[in-house]
Amino acid sequence: MKKLLPIILLLLGGGGGVGAGYFLRPAPHEPEMMAECAEGDELCTPAEAGGHGEEMAAEEGDHGEADSVAEDGGHEAGTTEGTGNEPEYVALQRQMIVPIVSDDKVISLVVLSLSIEVEAGYTLDVYDREPKIRDAFLQVLFRHANTGGFNGDFTSGEKMADLRRALNSAAAQVLGPIAIQVLVTDILRQAT
Repeated sequence: MKKLLPIILLLLGGGGGVGAGYFLRPAPHEPEMMAECAEGDELCTPAEAGGHGEEMAAEEGDHGEADSVAEDGGHEAGTTEGTGNEPEYVALQRQMIVPIVSDDKVISLVVLSLSIEVEAGYTLDVYDREPKIRDAFLQVLFRHANTGGFNGDFTSGEKMADLRRALNSAAAQVLGPIAIQVLVTDILRQAT
């Protein structure tokens, strides 16, 4: 037993070191920013290179899921591709769920996936304000549900146009002129 104790401690120490190295590794976008610094004549900080260094650092702390969303959307969060004038599409992190109530009972649920089209370079602003955006959208969706917008043929052109108009207005109130349009990417009504 006395001979096994040092081996067990060695394995635990090695495993702890590997685990710490895995969790403390640098974020995937840091080497790219440093490469941009190396290309210039002068020394620069990652914030100067990417233009969003402080925002990216804040994103890492507040939005750990942002990298996975950026991979799905084809753009790295906080950067633009192409001419720089192309809009960016930011998918909200989670789906919106709206209960449909009749006679004080939930008779169905409407589940929506929403994305916001914003001007180039403002992806991080959407992530920073996502709780406020979700609150504004939920108010619109509950009002739409309470007025019968999700009853019957809820995907008809008129009902969807009303919903989009209200969502666009809510996005403009929270994000201002950077919000171009709200996109309903998925919608489902499920009986309970």
